[in-house]
Amino acid sequence: MTAPAPDTHTLASRTAQLLADMRKARPLVQVITNFVSMDVTANVLLALGAAPAMVHAPEESPDFIRKAAALVINTGTLSAPAAQAMDVAAAAARTHGVPWVLDPVGAGGTPFRDATIASLLRRRPSVIRGNASEIMAMARIAGLTNARGGPRGPESGHATSEVEDLAQRLARHALCTVAATGAVDIVTDGRQFVRLANGSALMTRVTALGCGLTGFIGAMLGTPNADAFDATVTALAAYAIAGDIAAERTDAPGSFRVAFVDALYRLTSDDIVQRLRTA
Repeated sequence: MTAPAPDTHTLASRTAQLLADMRKARPLVQVITNFVSMDVTANVLLALGAAPAMVHAPEESPDFIRKAAALVINTGTLSAPAAQAMDVAAAAARTHGVPWVLDPVGAGGTPFRDATIASLLRRRPSVIRGNASEIMAMARIAGLTNARGGPRGPESGHATSEVEDLAQRLARHALCTVAATGAVDIVTDGRQFVRLANGSALMTRVTALGCGLTGFIGAMLGTPNADAFDATVTALAAYAIAGDIAAERTDAPGSFRVAFVDALYRLTSDDIVQRLRTA
């Protein structure tokens, strides 16, 4: 049974407080991400007040993860060495009780990618964040559906409304929080469920902003006393509101990227309380 969603004001107040808590904590986040997104993700985390560490080498992950507050794994530019590095880091996070988020970029694209993602799923991520097609593919990888969701390059071929049930089933199956992002974002842990309706279409015109969002979820996971569901809601809500603000200042992708990072840096509790929209 799904619990009733909190009202928008309650959700906004909780989001504003958790964002303030993250900025105060300045969590160290280990990020294993794709080549395209390293710069964007690092700058997103720095603008928000977190500390990114792009530590990829499997030789040092077991030592480094003990210093980190959270781990982010993004499967974008995948290779056999990258898959090994991801597995070593996820195993170390599990051993040391460090929360981690999986961004299954390209899930459903190739057998090698799906096998890698299946192995990572067995390492028990705290959060899975993807677009609707990736979440559909994740549900198939987990054996929950025969639907053939898959990528269209970096884009989703499906709307989040098409995967609401699958997202909830995946969350229950994997014992984690699942977020599917799109025009309307959804977040569920299998019991709680929210729809968030902020964000600008320009966010889809700048490469790696979705990857940066996953980094933000990692920072929120590394915040003391933030559970996975609330951490994910906070990241998605605050990120999309920053997108709204940036889109008020520019209408082109290049300047939007700069305005967006600035909006994250300047984002206030009042911005969240006044602007948050649910669906």
